[in-house]
Amino acid sequence: MKRILFSVCFFTLFFSCNSDDDTNNSVVTPEAGFYALTVGNSWEYRYYDYNTSSNSFVASTITESVSIVSTEEIEGETYFKFRYFTRGNDINSPNYPANGESFRYFREDLGNLVDDRNDIIFLREDHEERLIDSFDTSLFQYLRLAENSYNVTTTAGTFDALDMELYARGQDGIQYPGITHYYYADGIGLVLNTRTFVSTAQHFLERRLESYTMVN
Repeated sequence: MKRILFSVCFFTLFFSCNSDDDTNNSVVTPEAGFYALTVGNSWEYRYYDYNTSSNSFVASTITESVSIVSTEEIEGETYFKFRYFTRGNDINSPNYPANGESFRYFREDLGNLVDDRNDIIFLREDHEERLIDSFDTSLFQYLRLAENSYNVTTTAGTFDALDMELYARGQDGIQYPGITHYYYADGIGLVLNTRTFVSTAQHFLERRLESYTMVN
């Protein structure tokens, strides 16, 4: 139990590379909405590892670029097609996505972000706890939107962000200390997420927004 990882911790959303300051201050078009769902938008993230000696996070070599390349109709719904490209995971560590290219599909549904399996990627419209998975009837995984927003600072800037929490409860209903956080900013998308073990309060990994480009 101690080393169980949250199974949905690697929602790789909304990033691509552009370090130009003027680009990061681009005005988001109204149609983009909270999740910045516009073809041509792109973001880039870097992964940071927790150093127990210094009690701080250290930049890794692993980066992840994402861009919205098109829209596509799937079972009568319009989805945005995201291209992901990961670099730097040369030892193929399971803590990170594998090197190379992949694609995923997302849309907004009743204010929430969902994928093409209708799994919730980000919960925005209410603060109710939602059961999303269970393991051997002894571990139950939940999502919840935190009550408060937070100022999140990364290389890309400072953002007023909503916080979605991913955590687990045992069969007795008691919540485990490990909480994975997903911070989303209006009109930008994901600006930071953490990763933790179920039974450990201190997270061991962060994925931070390094830069982004918004089309006008």
